[in-house]
Amino acid sequence: MPTILGGLPTARANISGDAAHPLLYGNVDFFPYQSGTLVVAELWGLPHDAAKCAPNLFAMHIHAGGSCLAEHNEPFSTAGGHYNPDSCPHPAHAGDLPPLFGNDGYAWQAFYTERFDSREVLGKTVIIHSQRDDFKSQPAGDAGGRIGCGVIKSWR
Repeated sequence: MPTILGGLPTARANISGDAAHPLLYGNVDFFPYQSGTLVVAELWGLPHDAAKCAPNLFAMHIHAGGSCLAEHNEPFSTAGGHYNPDSCPHPAHAGDLPPLFGNDGYAWQAFYTERFDSREVLGKTVIIHSQRDDFKSQPAGDAGGRIGCGVIKSWR
């Protein structure tokens, strides 16, 4: 049972890979903290380029849709677009998160955000993309295909 700062998460997304990335799995936990949310992500099975200078960076976003199904052969297309309740331009969407830094297919990160409350994202999805977000291309950062997805559900 994960605890951070003495508390349990409000929500968790259990991440699974698409058909091309069946070994990708992990979780993203959402902890209420101060006036925002502490997000803790841990993933295994990310694509790995062993070249010395390969970036191995992956965009991670919260998407507005509530499922991880595929439509028209597009993995996780039912997850919709980025969670953006205030109609901000990218990269100021509430769902725009820091990139994951892959290490031999493993990534762990924690960060604090005031862009959303942990209860606010229940029923949304976390999407892992095949590339890093460039933080400028509209509408979503040119982050490549969707390779992992998990629905954010109440922990309790």
